[in-house]
Amino acid sequence: METLNLTPWLREGLRAAFLRRPHIERAPTPAVLFGLGLFSVVIELVLGRYEVDGPAVFNLRGWLAPWWAVSATILLVWALLWRQESPRAPNEGLASWMALWVVASIPPGVVSQLLAAANAHEQMPQRLAQSPVFAWAVYLALWAWTLSIALRLGANFGLGRTRLLAMGLGLLAIFGVTAWEIPDRPWQAPAALAPEAPKLGLSQESIEAQQEVFRRAIAQLAPQRPDVTDVYGLVFAPYASEDVFLRESTMVADLLAQRFDAKGRVLQLVNHPDTVERLAWATPLNLKRAIDAIGERMDREHDLLVIYMTSHGARDFQLAAANPPLEVDAISPGELRKALDEAGIRHRVIAISACFSGGWLGPLGGETTLVMTAADADHTSYGCGRLSDLTFFGRAMFDEQLRKTHSFEQAFAAAVPVIKQREIDAAKPDGFSNPQISVGEKIRPLLKTLEERLHRP
Repeated sequence: METLNLTPWLREGLRAAFLRRPHIERAPTPAVLFGLGLFSVVIELVLGRYEVDGPAVFNLRGWLAPWWAVSATILLVWALLWRQESPRAPNEGLASWMALWVVASIPPGVVSQLLAAANAHEQMPQRLAQSPVFAWAVYLALWAWTLSIALRLGANFGLGRTRLLAMGLGLLAIFGVTAWEIPDRPWQAPAALAPEAPKLGLSQESIEAQQEVFRRAIAQLAPQRPDVTDVYGLVFAPYASEDVFLRESTMVADLLAQRFDAKGRVLQLVNHPDTVERLAWATPLNLKRAIDAIGERMDREHDLLVIYMTSHGARDFQLAAANPPLEVDAISPGELRKALDEAGIRHRVIAISACFSGGWLGPLGGETTLVMTAADADHTSYGCGRLSDLTFFGRAMFDEQLRKTHSFEQAFAAAVPVIKQREIDAAKPDGFSNPQISVGEKIRPLLKTLEERLHRP
């Protein structure tokens, strides 16, 4: 029974957790090491379940993957304890260090899991739950606590400064790789374990099919009608990994065709593995070619081009593009402005549904241009996750308000408070997205004429 007595090791391990010197007289037996490890695992699994609010499933991969860190830590400590001047053999010293470390690392882990559970169950003050400063402060404090435990234990086992420095750097590397490369947790919501999105099958056949799809789309563009202010549309969804952008681009393309008398005058460029044989890829080159083709069909001085772009956005105002394994460059507002200017298209309505899209306002704005963005230059937009049907901006502005009016300005004014309330209800962490609009004075008469024509029976 003595070999299974965990009490001394639990007591001394907890002393080590609070940076007090542990008192040990002998190395642990294999049974003791196994028991301490099992005790630690049970605590992690029990508390981990409460990190998920609602239904959860056990993710074996998420539980097993971080165990590489245990192996790496054992190798690191064994190497540092090797040939130390100690009454114990290196293997005994390693066993004692690991037994104490397993127990000592429990308190930081418990604090981390309790905070995560409180956040998941909305039991944490909202001000703290939504504060990135608080999150990073807690995260770094727990790292510092865990690292201090390891270094203090190393010093207790006779490691000098050089080896303690090596231990600290080695553990930082192990912690870092685990945190950034293996973020899975043992318990996850069922939606988080959804199968990975399908990827494009890149082959000669798919490339040739794409060339034909693009050629056919351009060839079928309807010409402009004399004495009619025609609407042409260009919908651009370059991020293939999330279906929400495909759904949103299709909704906008259909809306322009039906509500704005643009049937046969809308090009839809989309990156998605399911649309290779029917929709042209959303690449920078295809965007420019599509703009050129529309410019050749329309009356560049009197018709209107409506452009809708939906994707993820970055703080540098690049619009994210992805269609793996095809390499696709991101899109900048300057590239779009240059393509439009070179095509000679005068009247433009441009809507950007992306985070930080307010940064597109300045580069694209002008006297004959109306620009709308889903956010200002400093905030994220909302609703672009895998479970979303449409983004908050696309849903409110195009799927709801533009079905009631033909005025872009009126629809925008009505959509903004709707978006704000939905973001409040969804507890958007970084505050109101603050959609933006810029209207050039010289485009207003054309939009008014268009609105009156479309409003007539």
